Amino acid sequence: MVHIVGAGPGDPELITVKGRRYLEEADVVIYAGSLVNPALLAVCREDAVIHNSAKMTLDEVIAVIEEAEAAGKMTVRLHTGDPAIYGAIQEQMDAMAKKGIAYDVVPGVSSFLAAAAALRQEYTLPGISQTVIITRQPGRTPVPEREQLRALAAHQSTMCIFLSITMLETVVAELIAGGYAEDTPIAIVQKASWPEQKIVRGTLATIVAKVEGAQIDRTAMIVVSHCLGADYELSRLYAPEFSHMFRKASR
Repeated sequence: MVHIVGAGPGDPELITVKGRRYLEEADVVIYAGSLVNPALLAVCREDAVIHNSAKMTLDEVIAVIEEAEAAGKMTVRLHTGDPAIYGAIQEQMDAMAKKGIAYDVVPGVSSFLAAAAALRQEYTLPGISQTVIITRQPGRTPVPEREQLRALAAHQSTMCIFLSITMLETVVAELIAGGYAEDTPIAIVQKASWPEQKIVRGTLATIVAKVEGAQIDRTAMIVVSHCLGADYELSRLYAPEFSHMFRKASR
């Protein structure tokens, strides 16, 4: 069995209990290079064979897995955050399925959630935003035309933008072109949950200048939302005049 494990956003304590157990038991670990905090590998057995997939092709990754399976060894494929989001795992799962290799997936804490924790911010505030869009600016990997930032910006919802910090100026231009006002709050969270975590806050009009010189060039989440520092309506869930199946209204 091959276990595809979400390593979480970086803090070694933010991996799931199941994911940590699989790491402790693994004979072979293939981890996603510099994106995975190497501190996570400290729980691996001393005799575990560890591969850095940053230096490997898809065929090489599958070859290592296939060899381990033939030898009756257990493999962990360790991905950052939650592997379902920009994890490039579908092609690996399909390749394993074609070869008859059994696998499962252990979800993890995504960096967009760790960023919310770092910002001490709820993304879905009543009366402000009830939708979170996870997306990216086109780079080497294209984005469908209907999913371009300027199209998504029309929703005026909370947006968590991955893999785009090196194109921040273009990101800001696209968001403004799509309808966000220049005074819309924005936050950049680099390496959320890592010891070297860094946060820069501003507006669409000011954020590019604020990030200059901050040495933020990768592994950073861009959060755009009116939720950041906005006045909002209180949730009805805890309102004293609101009844539901677990509580009667008190007034």
